[in-house]
Amino acid sequence: MFAAIPFPDIGPEIVSVTLFDRTFALRWYAMGYIVGIFLGWQLIKYALRRADIWRNDPPMQTSQLEDLLTYIVVGVIAGGRLGYVLFYKPSDFLAHPLDIIKIWEGGLSFHGGFLGVIVAVYLFSRRNKIVLSELADIIAIAATPAILLVRCANFINAELWGRPTDLPWGVIFPGPAAQSCATILEDCARHPSQLYEAGLEGLLLGTVLMVLAFRFGALKKPWLLTGVFFAGYGMARFLVEFVRQPDAQFQSVGNELGLAFLYNGWGLTMGQTLTLPMIFIGLALVVRARRS
Repeated sequence: MFAAIPFPDIGPEIVSVTLFDRTFALRWYAMGYIVGIFLGWQLIKYALRRADIWRNDPPMQTSQLEDLLTYIVVGVIAGGRLGYVLFYKPSDFLAHPLDIIKIWEGGLSFHGGFLGVIVAVYLFSRRNKIVLSELADIIAIAATPAILLVRCANFINAELWGRPTDLPWGVIFPGPAAQSCATILEDCARHPSQLYEAGLEGLLLGTVLMVLAFRFGALKKPWLLTGVFFAGYGMARFLVEFVRQPDAQFQSVGNELGLAFLYNGWGLTMGQTLTLPMIFIGLALVVRARRS
């Protein structure tokens, strides 16, 4: 290992208060969701005020945003939790089903939350008689700030770290990441895969979507931004999975890469497996939008 970056001295809690022998804490992870959703809300408000970027009139009124926000928050939490249960630890939760509701103990899946948002947006569009494609496109723009901030919070929490590396920007993570290095190297450095995802899935993808929407009139082509989001996120996550530490439940003797599906020495991680449908659907939506 030629060089490594020590983990910054930042705790997972921003501030904590003890009242009546109980401690209440505001965590970076929660703050990432709160600030990210707020920024997404502001992006949608700005887009709805720009009548020139729409094919016809803006699809909804700003007064409807509070209801939309409620639908999305419920979709993220319910879908994220159920996705984590079904995709990653089904046997554990079958043995202890009441643990499913303990979201305060952690465990949310992006892909599950993504599916939850899809269902929430569909229900909202049906109830309010809003064109689904226009609603989906505007939400695609608004989703990236939360992705960026939550991935940064993952880094601060020293979770979802990357595989060991000798690259100069490798980070020496504390806690379980350091313990799992004991059989490899003392204080081994790892890829800061959380920051890779923040940069690709949040910053880069968000910039591309906003430029397409506000400079090139992409909102006039139904499903284009939704397709770019699906394909862009899927490709970014697929690539980062090559340097991200695999989920422990998929690691075993002969499967050190943590592949969810292993056949004749090759396979895909669970993250890659779940992103493939996103990539294919996204590309199909882009083709459809360009032909419309």
